Amino acid sequence: MSFSVDTARRRFTFGAIACTGAVAGGVIGLRPSLAGTAPVNHKIPLIVAHRGASGYRPEHTIEAYNLAIHMGADYIEPDVVSTRDGVLICRHEPMLSGTTDVRQRPEFASRQRTIAVDGLSITDFFTSDFTLAEIKTLRAKQAFADRDQSYNGRFEVPTLEEVIGLVRNHFKTTGKSVGLYIETKHPTLHRAAGLPLEERLVEVLTKAGMNKAGAPVFLQCFEADGLKRLKALSPLPRVQLVDGGEVDYATGEVGASVPFDWAAAGRKGVYADMLTPEGLAEVRTYADVIAPWKRYLLKAVANGPVTDKTSEADCRIVENRALIEAAHKAGLKVHTWTLRNDATRLASVYKGDPQAEFKQLFDMGIDGVFTDFADTGVAARKAFLG
Repeated sequence: MSFSVDTARRRFTFGAIACTGAVAGGVIGLRPSLAGTAPVNHKIPLIVAHRGASGYRPEHTIEAYNLAIHMGADYIEPDVVSTRDGVLICRHEPMLSGTTDVRQRPEFASRQRTIAVDGLSITDFFTSDFTLAEIKTLRAKQAFADRDQSYNGRFEVPTLEEVIGLVRNHFKTTGKSVGLYIETKHPTLHRAAGLPLEERLVEVLTKAGMNKAGAPVFLQCFEADGLKRLKALSPLPRVQLVDGGEVDYATGEVGASVPFDWAAAGRKGVYADMLTPEGLAEVRTYADVIAPWKRYLLKAVANGPVTDKTSEADCRIVENRALIEAAHKAGLKVHTWTLRNDATRLASVYKGDPQAEFKQLFDMGIDGVFTDFADTGVAARKAFLG
């Protein structure tokens, strides 16, 4: 199966099975604090740097995270996968070819293989087949072909511990704190390979003194089972990510997509079931935040006839405020993903102004937003709050 940058990089969708990566306006969120004190309650929407400042630098690199920090993001988002020797590294997926130069490394040519990833046969180079030392010889590249490629080949793949070191050093040198919004990627796949993510993640956070109530950390996952394991291991707030299939631009409705852990356990249902009153109540038993893809909240409806070339740039937006209100009523914060400046990923109603999308969500009462362009999010929030 071939993957497009916009769809497959945003999430995996395997027929009906999908697994993949939150927002605010009048409700309370958590401000990060690295001073050891509890976070401060506030009514300011959180800005989460999605894979770092990934709109400007290759994603999940120290340089991308550092740029996002200096842009004023409240949280940076490391996605974690495991190496063969059990080290958590920061990549959006366990496949390496989309974000590194592994295909240009003849010494690793024999590592390419085909495995089942959450129900889909994938041929690629997988992190679980590489030691950390081997991963460190690779260099990152920009995953989106229509973004700046000039930084390709310059940056390493970081470990989670190195990212923790980055935020600690920032606090030490500036007195300003930034939080970590960590996603465990494909935990069922990793556990089956003997490389469980949850226990290792908690071990790393405990070593850093961050596995405690009040630490500036969110733990997120698309798989409910993974979040339930994390609940048993950590007091940190947990985030249920809610994926979806392709949008029907004629109606704005999000297509069906099945949580892989549900499918593996034989449970019937789709991600959208998590957004019903009953689903929200269930999520509240193991998570603190519900994080649906933004197209559940901002429905994209084509301005004219739908063709195979119709994109978000051709759409108007229909708000779904009721979902945010229902989640808040259930006791959940609401975060959403992913806001992007790119013209092809911005609905026409915003007239080329990416801040307008942020402001619309802020006005709807969202608690936090994920964005590839943290500077835009910070500026939009400042303008919205006056």
